[in-house]
Amino acid sequence: MAAVIGFVSLILIVVALITSATLGTTLENQLDQKVLANLSRLESLTDQRAPLAKITGTDLTAEMVVDGISSGDGVVLAIAGGQDSTPPSGVIVQQGLPTDLTDTQLRQIDQALDDARLVTATIDDLGSYRLAATQTQHGGITVVTGLPRDEIQNTLARLFTVIAMATLGGLILLALTTAITIRVGLRPLRAVAATATRVANQPLDRGEVSITERVPATEADPRTETGLVGAALNTLLDHVDSSLSARQQNEERMRRFVADASHELRTPLASIRGYSELSLKALEKAEQAGITTAPATMESTGSALERIQAQSLRMTRLVEDLLLLARLDEGRELVYGTVDLTQLAVEGVADARPIAPDHAWELEVPEEPVTVVGDTGRLHQVVTNLLANARTHTPAGTRITLTVARDGDNGILRVHDDGPGIDPAVREELFARFARGDSSRARQTGGTGLGLAIVKAIIDGHHGEILVDSEPGSTTFTVRIPVNPASAHETD
Repeated sequence: MAAVIGFVSLILIVVALITSATLGTTLENQLDQKVLANLSRLESLTDQRAPLAKITGTDLTAEMVVDGISSGDGVVLAIAGGQDSTPPSGVIVQQGLPTDLTDTQLRQIDQALDDARLVTATIDDLGSYRLAATQTQHGGITVVTGLPRDEIQNTLARLFTVIAMATLGGLILLALTTAITIRVGLRPLRAVAATATRVANQPLDRGEVSITERVPATEADPRTETGLVGAALNTLLDHVDSSLSARQQNEERMRRFVADASHELRTPLASIRGYSELSLKALEKAEQAGITTAPATMESTGSALERIQAQSLRMTRLVEDLLLLARLDEGRELVYGTVDLTQLAVEGVADARPIAPDHAWELEVPEEPVTVVGDTGRLHQVVTNLLANARTHTPAGTRITLTVARDGDNGILRVHDDGPGIDPAVREELFARFARGDSSRARQTGGTGLGLAIVKAIIDGHHGEILVDSEPGSTTFTVRIPVNPASAHETD
């Protein structure tokens, strides 16, 4: 604001000086024209009255020249010299009456002329005058006349006063206008600062985090520079809010994952511990009774060891599944080669039939093999897990159909069943780790809840996708695998 006012002040001062100089020059030129016109007229009058003075035997004086004519107030006239050695004399006309000039005033006029025809001089008691001098054609009398410069000075003084008052008023108005304009223009920045301060005061390090503070829409107009800052801050806050929400969801998933993993591992560990203690107690009792090879003890110990082995195998499978998921998350564990999806489907159905003979199994494959580039073992695991999922979550007598097809640059695996469908409550978390339709986690109703999560991770590793379409009486899992995962990755 100071820079704007200073710059405008400089411009106004320069304009005032130029205006005053131009006006002063114009007024001076006009005054010179009047002085020269008076000089010409008084020169003629002097030529006319000089012979009359000679006839009457008197000296020609300035008063005789101006007597009886209307010369205007403030006119100065001085005459001197000539062939008759006319003594110098001078008058000033005030209120229509001539008044003689003093010798001092005449000397000041003479000194000011100094052989110049048109000069500016300061005369005692009279002020500043513009003077002009000439000699008459007859008699060689020197005639000097002049007009006061007071009017010019007064005009310029009034002009400077008006300019100064107008400049001061204009600068005050400019200061107020600039202050209001800047305050209004920077209001969006104050809104940005206030919003940023409120966000900074939010506790973002505990509990559920959500940034709801935003710069008001009226202060975030991207068509203005300051509004663009508000819009940019809102965009940043949206991004931070979504990132914090995603982090919160990841943390919640991690907590559920740890809880589920702990639960899954606790059950076999508790079984191993229980059966181990049972075996030890049976052996201790046998030793106390002095019987080292009691058939009942051996049978009880053997049964406990079998259960320990079963729980160990179950825990081993769980740990292996978790390790596989971790490696798939890191982009490892896939060995690419040519994979025949048709053969995988045939082998998968062949393995599933003996396990669930009470289900109706169907296989639909094209005449030509459908091959893709992928990891044979992991894709076989995809087929096995999808068939196991359909078998586990459908009642006896359900028809399960595995279809293999080719769709453009994708190989298609489709598992369809006519079972009860997927509960909508668990559909959103279907591919999450430890996600199970049975919240009781009974062993009879499913596995560990990692099967579909492994399927999703393997398909993602092959740059494919898996889709689910389910309703009562019809559930379909569709897997799309690019024929060439490298080209699919480049396209992504």
